[in-house]
Amino acid sequence: MSDARVASLQSAVPTLRVLNDPADLAHYGGDWTRRWTPAPLAIALPASIEEVQATMRWAYAQGVAVVPSGGRTGLSGGAVAANGELVLSLQRMNRVLGFTAADRLLTVEAGIALEAVHEAAREHGLQYPVDFAARGSCSIGGNIATNAGGIRVVRYGNTREWVAGVKLVTATGELLDLNRGLVKNSSGYDLRHLVVASEGTLGVIVEATLRLTDPPPDTRVMLLALPSFDVLMEVFQALRARLPLEAFEFFTDRALHHTVAHGAQAPFESVYLYYVVAEFASAGEAGEVALLSAFEYCMEQGWVEDGVISHGDAQAAALWRLREGITESLAPHVPYKNDVSVRVSEMPAFLAHTQALLAAEYPQFDVVWFGHIGDGNLHINVLKPSDMANADFVIECERVTKLLAAALAEHGGSISAEHGIGLVKKPYLGSTRSAEEIAVMRGIRRALDPAGILNPGKLFD
Repeated sequence: MSDARVASLQSAVPTLRVLNDPADLAHYGGDWTRRWTPAPLAIALPASIEEVQATMRWAYAQGVAVVPSGGRTGLSGGAVAANGELVLSLQRMNRVLGFTAADRLLTVEAGIALEAVHEAAREHGLQYPVDFAARGSCSIGGNIATNAGGIRVVRYGNTREWVAGVKLVTATGELLDLNRGLVKNSSGYDLRHLVVASEGTLGVIVEATLRLTDPPPDTRVMLLALPSFDVLMEVFQALRARLPLEAFEFFTDRALHHTVAHGAQAPFESVYLYYVVAEFASAGEAGEVALLSAFEYCMEQGWVEDGVISHGDAQAAALWRLREGITESLAPHVPYKNDVSVRVSEMPAFLAHTQALLAAEYPQFDVVWFGHIGDGNLHINVLKPSDMANADFVIECERVTKLLAAALAEHGGSISAEHGIGLVKKPYLGSTRSAEEIAVMRGIRRALDPAGILNPGKLFD
């Protein structure tokens, strides 16, 4: 431990596990963006709230910046430590702390993986309904810090709806116990909701109390091939009106190309331009009749060219792999990711506007579209040509992102639907939030972190 500050930290918190091997610094200092070179001071791995508090008190006294870290699966640079910050990883704080059946509340440490929360809920005959492909590696603390959404928002909403309470360690080491799992609590500002989507800039999330709900119903999965972008929302509205939708996801032929190349099975003999994966509750003969009726209606309208309906869990999983495997299949191609949202009612106009914009501005790039269309969230991934320097690629993508941000402002949308702002989207925050809103956000941040040591440079400077 060559840096005197690392030795000072170890002296101040003797029980704290601290790493500063170069391999550990590289591993814990970045996230999935891969655009910044990790350069943290050290990695702190607390095992208790008390160790988090002691670490923050030391950091505040020493003026050392701190980057809270969960599963580091973020896509906006929110967990990057590139300027000598102390990474505070919550991965050792990964326990289930308790369950109360009457309240249907599960209390967990912030470092627990989303998949482990799902398993804990199932042990009590219930479910935690927030779900997405990174479930095995992302952490609950990170989910809360970005208000993660995923594939079932159309049915259950975002993470925010399922957070009943949060324990937060502030920049000065104080512990705040926010809302304490109450259903009704009209006692002033609900600081719990300030913490959701705060990206580690207001404090370190150390514990969460999560709402659980009834176990998921029996479901069926449908994959539909569509002839054009224009009919996408027509299909969504038709299925939503006729079936109890659990999820409605969209992807293009280019997305299918990459997932099949990555090992997924092609669903049809022919290749189509656009696809939808829909999951819906299925109950007996009546559900089967409704399902077939909805499918036939969409075919009769000319909105669907082909389709398949799952029979059994294995086939349902294979159909979902076509959607959930996209991000992993694109990773080797160094994608530049856009994660945007508009109101569902605004989606047709925004889709037309954006499709024309990107076709004009990105003719030389492979652009892969997919997303949670049922909740107005669209992911646009631009793949770097193998012969193009990464710096030149980023410059070109950022030029077009400015145009995309302007389109979002015109349609009342957001530059970040569920990935957070971090470092990547910081230049475009003004397209989503007014100057007055940003000024209020800055004031809140100063109130909770007067020295500016918590995740500096993220969200705004």
